[in-house]
Formats: sequence, C-alpha cells, structure tokens
Amino acid sequence: MGIDVTVAEIKSRGQLTIPKNIREKNHLEEGQMVSIIPVGDSIIITPKRLDLDEARREIRKILKASDFSIDEIIEGLKEERESLYEETYG
Repeated sequence: MGIDVTVAEIKSRGQLTIPKNIREKNHLEEGQMVSIIPVGDSIIITPKRLDLDEARREIRKILKASDFSIDEIIEGLKEERESLYEETYG
C-alpha cells in the first residue's frame, strides 16, 4: 500500500489549490476550514472539525439566510427520510 503523492503549485499570494480528486476523496468543500500543522520540514493539511458551538452558529446562519421555518425544515427532513427509505428498501 503506497502513498499517493499529488503535486500542487503555491500561487504568488500564497494560495494553494487542493486537487479535485483529493477534495472529493476527503469531502472537502468550498469555504471549509483546514488546519495546517508544521511537522519538521513538512506540513500536514487536515480538515478542521467544527466544535459544537461553531456548528450551532453555522446552522443559525443557514436558517437565518433561508426563508424556511424550523417546522418546515423538520417536515422536509421527514419527507426526505421517507423517500430515501422507500428508494432503499422498497
């Protein structure tokens, strides 16, 4: 089992594009925060996990930006679950 090495270029303003195959494999999305950890002469880049308070703030921002009430969202989730269950189990 070898390590897949991917090369990426750091742009003039210090921007680094994470290749699409790595973003997809690691479920990285636009706007998501990552941690960059120096280890000797190398670095590790890893997704930053939201702590509970950060997750709550993000959910509040999403709810505030939408035109849906909490009841509408919960009802929509129930419908999605039922649809997925029906699709999966018939």
